[in-house]
Amino acid sequence: MVNFLLERTAPLPLHEAWRRLTEWPRHGEVVPLTRVTVVTPPPTQVGTVVVARSGLGPLAFDDRMEVTVWRPPTDTEAGLCRLEKRGRVVRGWAEIEVVPGPGGRSRVVWREELGVRLLPGVFDPLLARAARSVFGRAANRLLRMP
Repeated sequence: MVNFLLERTAPLPLHEAWRRLTEWPRHGEVVPLTRVTVVTPPPTQVGTVVVARSGLGPLAFDDRMEVTVWRPPTDTEAGLCRLEKRGRVVRGWAEIEVVPGPGGRSRVVWREELGVRLLPGVFDPLLARAARSVFGRAANRLLRMP
């Protein structure tokens, strides 16, 4: 398992940063070779299941996640979402927190623990760098997309 942390500041109000990061199908628009679907009825809440299918053809796999914490931000309080990864290949969790930043901006803190079944620990440094890069770019793009 690898752990990583991403932090971003966006010139957006809390609610808008939250919306951009938690409209799950949008993640598929910014992560290469990935399609994201929500398999439970809206709106997102505790118990919502999201599946990110990544890869090509027979080399594709599902990253099945369940929302276990869902606290949208208020005008003055941070928002927090926690997803538990429950797939056969990808394990761990992800947290997206949106907190008030300076000058009406939003500060995003993305924490993740990621494990890939059958991937030996010797590959953890490579997995951590790749995940930080992919998810960092995804966060940047999500926050820029209207």
